Amino acid sequence: MAYNYITAEEAAAMIKDGDTIGMSGFTAPGTPKAIPAAIAKKAEAEHAEGRPFKINLFTGASSSDRADGNLARANAINRRAPYQNVPDLRKRINSHDVHYSDRHLSEMAQEVRYGTYGPIDYAIIEAAHITPDGEIILGTGVGNIPTYAHLAKKIFIELNEQLPHELHGMHDIIMLQDPPHRPAIPIIKANDRIGSPILKIDPNKVVGIVKTKYYDGVHEFTAPDEVSKHIGSNVVKFLLSEYKRGGIPKEFLPLQSGVGNVANAVLYDLGESKEIPPFMMYTEVIQDAVLELMKKGKCTFASTCSMTFADPTEEKLFKDMSEVKDKILLRPAEISNNPEVIRRIGVIAMNTALEADIFGNVNSTHVLGTKMMNGIGGSGDFARNAYISIFSCPSVTKGGLISNIVPMVAHVDHSEHSVDIIVTDQGIADLRCKDPIERAYEIINNCAHPDYRDMLKHYLEMGKGQTPVTLEKAFAFHNAFNETGDMRNAKL
Repeated sequence: MAYNYITAEEAAAMIKDGDTIGMSGFTAPGTPKAIPAAIAKKAEAEHAEGRPFKINLFTGASSSDRADGNLARANAINRRAPYQNVPDLRKRINSHDVHYSDRHLSEMAQEVRYGTYGPIDYAIIEAAHITPDGEIILGTGVGNIPTYAHLAKKIFIELNEQLPHELHGMHDIIMLQDPPHRPAIPIIKANDRIGSPILKIDPNKVVGIVKTKYYDGVHEFTAPDEVSKHIGSNVVKFLLSEYKRGGIPKEFLPLQSGVGNVANAVLYDLGESKEIPPFMMYTEVIQDAVLELMKKGKCTFASTCSMTFADPTEEKLFKDMSEVKDKILLRPAEISNNPEVIRRIGVIAMNTALEADIFGNVNSTHVLGTKMMNGIGGSGDFARNAYISIFSCPSVTKGGLISNIVPMVAHVDHSEHSVDIIVTDQGIADLRCKDPIERAYEIINNCAHPDYRDMLKHYLEMGKGQTPVTLEKAFAFHNAFNETGDMRNAKL
């Protein structure tokens, strides 16, 4: 089949107010770059003429400033799911300009197939290559595009000439059957392949191909600060102690790691540990640190949904794919984050928290309980089903004005039942096999900042019952910050 090559502006011209779009990608990698920017320009022009123009946008996870940022600044998004991390979109969400549905990433594709989000009008797919019969080599992030492409009425392809054809073979594409017809997912080890190296689409649905030439636009992470280093060191200290006592089998277990400086610090520390054996990863995102671990032979394989590498790393990698060709497998989000697989293969999950309370509940999404930060992402998929579920955060932020260990979290994303270990720069709290009061002392003594320990103990000891919550004082820390700008002024 001969495809129609068009401009991004011509693609945007076909999209109407109220259309629903499903995009490829997971974080910035794999996210279309030219068409979303053109849609934003169209929205600005329509708004200038007094006409409404907003789309519903569904992705695999967050996207990038080229997509979410441009569209948010143009006020061109009506409904958004399942995750985001762009400041301009965050502002729209918190001012209710955008209807944001914060979902577990493993669930999104199935929910779309079940019709929860309505029909998909267009899928936009970033590709390294497409054949006349609709076989696509995807880019560096997969997300939910197998489902969006299957359901979409029409498809746009962004053919990114920056992407090497050598990506062929690094993808494992499958779309699960829906219950009650779904068989077991045959992944026993992180490196088991179960799908196809290409995404097969109906070529007749392709209404246009837009040529682009972009790297993913991922910035290099800054070097870990002292707090991140302490957290990373404490996570590795826990893993090593657990390994030595036999709580982790001798061949070790696959790891999942979140995104950011703390995650990088943990991975770098793991790379330096001579006592922890080589391991595999079963995760949703891999960063630059994973490549370093692979070079050292510490990480032998990584199953992921996205290669979130900084542009300089990506540029270097694209010139020679040989070092990762047989060590990385890119899967759809409903496989990379699948609870069935996570539990079967015994993933050790390492995620970050905004705050944790003294009983072990974690808030990973809402600042002071009301303002959305990014979203739950894949942390729930992994935490609830992990062999060991670890959450980390600094003990304090804003120079000590905010304690991230509080009497009660202002928003619950992960309940005490899904949290095994809490780690801060102060230390490690092992919550397993402990009742609520035991957990509270473990967290206060090991994870809270010294400035807040006596206050937290006072709160704990004024309560009664199996879980001694004092309702009128539970949010005293948050109220103090809202009123005075300093949680140390809490009235308990």
